[in-house]
Amino acid sequence: MTRSRSEPAASIPDSAAPPWKRIEALRSLLAYHAARYHEDDAPEIPDAEYDRLMQELRELEAAYPLLARPDSPSARVGGRPADAFATVRHDVPLLSLQDVFSESDVLDFLRRVRQETGEDPQLVVEPKIDGLSVALEYRDGRFVRGATRGDGLAGEDVTGNLRTIRDIPDRLTEPISRLVARGEVFMAPEDFEALNDRAETLGEKIFANPRNAAAGSLRQLDPSVTAARRLRCCVFNIQQAEGAAYDTHAESLRLLARLGFSVIPHIRVCQGDGEVLDAIRDIGEARGTLPFGIDGAVVKVDPISLRTRLGQTTRTPRWAVAYKYPPEQQETRVSDIRVQVGRTGKLTPLAVLEPVRIAGSVVSRATLHNEDFLSEKDVRIGDVVRIRKAGDVIPEILSVRSDLRPANTVPFRMPRVCPVCGAEAVREPDSADIRCTGADCPAQRFRHILHFASRDAMDIDSLGPAIVDALLQAGLIEGVADLYRLRDKRDRLVALERFGEKSADRLLAAIDRSKARGLDRVLVALGIRQVGVAAARELARRFQDIFRLMDASEDELRLIQDFGDITARSVVSFFAQEQNRSLVRRLAEAGVDMASHMLERQVDARFSGMTFVLTGTLPSLTREEASGLILERGGRVAGSVSARTTWVVAGEAAGSKLDKAAALGVPVIDEAELFRMAGLGMPAGPDRPAAPDRPAAPDREAGS
Repeated sequence: MTRSRSEPAASIPDSAAPPWKRIEALRSLLAYHAARYHEDDAPEIPDAEYDRLMQELRELEAAYPLLARPDSPSARVGGRPADAFATVRHDVPLLSLQDVFSESDVLDFLRRVRQETGEDPQLVVEPKIDGLSVALEYRDGRFVRGATRGDGLAGEDVTGNLRTIRDIPDRLTEPISRLVARGEVFMAPEDFEALNDRAETLGEKIFANPRNAAAGSLRQLDPSVTAARRLRCCVFNIQQAEGAAYDTHAESLRLLARLGFSVIPHIRVCQGDGEVLDAIRDIGEARGTLPFGIDGAVVKVDPISLRTRLGQTTRTPRWAVAYKYPPEQQETRVSDIRVQVGRTGKLTPLAVLEPVRIAGSVVSRATLHNEDFLSEKDVRIGDVVRIRKAGDVIPEILSVRSDLRPANTVPFRMPRVCPVCGAEAVREPDSADIRCTGADCPAQRFRHILHFASRDAMDIDSLGPAIVDALLQAGLIEGVADLYRLRDKRDRLVALERFGEKSADRLLAAIDRSKARGLDRVLVALGIRQVGVAAARELARRFQDIFRLMDASEDELRLIQDFGDITARSVVSFFAQEQNRSLVRRLAEAGVDMASHMLERQVDARFSGMTFVLTGTLPSLTREEASGLILERGGRVAGSVSARTTWVVAGEAAGSKLDKAAALGVPVIDEAELFRMAGLGMPAGPDRPAAPDRPAAPDREAGS
């Protein structure tokens, strides 16, 4: 049976297991983690742990050569090209490097070079940037194609995305007939932090480290997304050159710089063992101060003629090695633990540390992630902790020195009120995250406003992230209620950069239109936990205005079909907070319609008394569109199949709900039959049905 990518890899047998069994387990584990790293941009283990496993595999294969296989991870480079991009064959393979893990290993490499060449050549030592390797091809001085390394023999054509990187010249300063340069695409630490901060605000994917952020950004299908990620690129090798002359690697780097490339910095030309080791140590000391993350230092033979004589194996050149620095760890004391509130309301504990130098920079704080991490590590104020920088970038706490713990320490408890606004902070079901429930919390205003204006909620056209940020920066708004007072500040709005009369009037008109959306849309806009589009519709159907709902009890809410204890408690808790009640009053005073219009929207009652369950992907309707169609005809939509289910509407890739429907004898219909039953006939045209106006999609955090 093939293991899916999402399943954890097999565990490694103990040392008493037969060598063949341990080798196979190592191969399986390394193949899994290589795919997660190279193809999914989502590593699950630190680089140092991967390197350790790979080293063990190589040693076992060397000890048992009959067990060696050409498809072993030890003989492969990178990952396979993604199907989303055209494949580019590399005329000169983009090889990996042989890793070494000690200075004695470096000296062994230098001795081998001298023995095999009969010379004591110059060497070059340079940082090994932790990014995504690419090949940049130029013809007659113009950039014509760029590709990822892929498996070393073939990569992905990402030319359009590479053109968005300013470090990559579109035209060389000299008209060389053909040049293929190898470079490393990376993301600077500050840009990585800004990207993750924005991603958290928008509820998008958070990248594990700068390397994966760079890889994910370069593999975007939309070049404009790549352009916004502020990627950088340094070249470090000439793969092929026609019409250019150089005798050494150092000369080739000077040529690349002259041609207009950004060349890898901190290059050291060395002679002899001592200079090489000094250069490696100096780069190690500079870690954390460089504009990129590094995962080692590369030692290369400088003369090109000697490189040719030394040759290469199937996966690595014999004229270079990559020295991998051991993960640097230090001990320091926790002087305080503070709780920060992120833009999505997540409460994150932060350890304030006595400053300590590690991996080239001073560290004075480290995230404690969440309540479960705190409990697992049992970090307390006053503790001595062992820390490191994950990927030489992000400080993390590895363990607590319990033997050095002061006698008066107590376990740290996460607060159950927001330290910013005082609203209740609740732990989400099936999650370690604790979030503030304040709808007007200053720490979350950016996210709140974006959600409030989103299509599912108040549907305010043109009010995207850039506009919201500009309004906040200019002090024109402080929260969602202030949107409805912007008309009084029209002159200041018009004066904003990139605004004008037309843009301002278009935004103000959209805000005015949003006032009439009705109770169900207001409930979605408020961001009540567990209340998405479907739940908001049910609340609006049951309560005629928001003020009646604000005073509803949990018992009343539990009477609503598909409302359980968690949803009922979430609604009551939300409206019990004065901050949220005040926001509702201010919105009402601004003219926002707080009444329910669900009965007015009902088309007919043909589905009255019927309960539908949706499963799979329908050909032309989203899940929310199908729900709206059913609700507007008096039906109900449930999340699971039961004996009370009337119909199951199934689309492509329908799941286990079909099995349950079959077991309970519940009839299954498709989208076409749903249209016929709704009185809409078959879909109009090949692409879109003659359906009602498209409802908005539910918010990912407030989903029902």
